[in-house]
Amino acid sequence: MEILLATFSALFSVVNPFGAMPVFLTLTQDDTPQHRNLMAKRASMYMVLILAIFFFAGQYVLNFFGLRIHDLRIAGGIMILKAGFDLLTTKSEPGKKVSKEVVEEGIQKEDISFTPLAMPMLSGPGAIAVSIGMFTKSLSYLNMVLTIVAIIMVAFASYFILVSSHRLTAVMGKGGLAALSKIMGFITLAIGANFITSALIALFK
Repeated sequence: MEILLATFSALFSVVNPFGAMPVFLTLTQDDTPQHRNLMAKRASMYMVLILAIFFFAGQYVLNFFGLRIHDLRIAGGIMILKAGFDLLTTKSEPGKKVSKEVVEEGIQKEDISFTPLAMPMLSGPGAIAVSIGMFTKSLSYLNMVLTIVAIIMVAFASYFILVSSHRLTAVMGKGGLAALSKIMGFITLAIGANFITSALIALFK
């Protein structure tokens, strides 16, 4: 249960589906509810696939380039720190996670589920770094299964938030979304700091 909850909380904070809501609404504003739900469903499924692949194959990629897991955790921690800092300090659209160019490109596409929704919005560099960092050779098969279950739980939560984005936006308003974005940014900062400190402690040992 500790692995399940820790993986879910870490990934959910970094994925931050609330931050994807404004762009999702922009890209699907002219779509039918059925099409919006389909895009959210596909994006969540792609996110599970992407994070699961990096969870299992990430260690081999690191070995190929001669990198250690501690190197990735430090680099990933820096990226996560930056993402959290951006969420705390942004004065633009709450939860903005992609550039205007990506949004404009997405408007022209009929299927936005893989890009830009699944990647880079839901499973961006920070989420991928967390997924790779979760894998260690000492993990049992049960712990691996629990980690994948946690990824699926994050995907379900992301799907529910995206399909409910219109109602959530109406209830919370821009002020509520901005406040929520800053809370998620603070938690993301803490996760990035944890990645860096745990890697440094392991290196010094």
